[in-house]
Amino acid sequence: MSMSSVTLQDPPLDPPRWTAALIQTRQTILPKRLVAPGPDADQLLSILGAAASAPDHGQLLPWRFVQVPTGQRARLAEVFAIALLERDGQATVEQVAQSREKAHRAPLLLLAIVDGTRGDPDIDLHERILSAGCAIQNMLLMATALGFGSALTSGKALKAHALRTLFELMPGEHALCFISVGTAQSHKPTRLRPAVSDYVRTLPSA
Repeated sequence: MSMSSVTLQDPPLDPPRWTAALIQTRQTILPKRLVAPGPDADQLLSILGAAASAPDHGQLLPWRFVQVPTGQRARLAEVFAIALLERDGQATVEQVAQSREKAHRAPLLLLAIVDGTRGDPDIDLHERILSAGCAIQNMLLMATALGFGSALTSGKALKAHALRTLFELMPGEHALCFISVGTAQSHKPTRLRPAVSDYVRTLPSA
């Protein structure tokens, strides 16, 4: 059986190949193409629980996630609008409306936050962000295994004072990205992945 013939529907009798298929199947689905149904309570617990296996030097748990339920999306929408107007006081009514609309996409919406100060000060921010990235990737792969699409989104609004206030970020905390999960309304063709030779080199002999 070739690697390309392995799908997530195959029973995981060959864990390495099934894992490779899972990783290769993951792709970004734009939040506007993520619709209901989203994860149920058990599936959400599985997605969030996958984060716990991320590498975490010093066991700092330097990251956390805040879920934005449907009933709170309007508050986030206003934050997006405020952040846009602070950056561009000439933004049109249509542009402000578009910024608000982004808060209402995808059934599941989470904000990923990293703490640059808690615990051992010798573990620097870059290492903490790396741990958060591993946690997020675990969550994306679990969402893929459960049959959902997902996406990461960022933007200048993450640095807005209004967003920090809404999510009660403490000094030293940084908003990394939003994580969106839902049923994929459509899929793009699988993009060409880089070859291993594109990003791996061997340290030459002295």
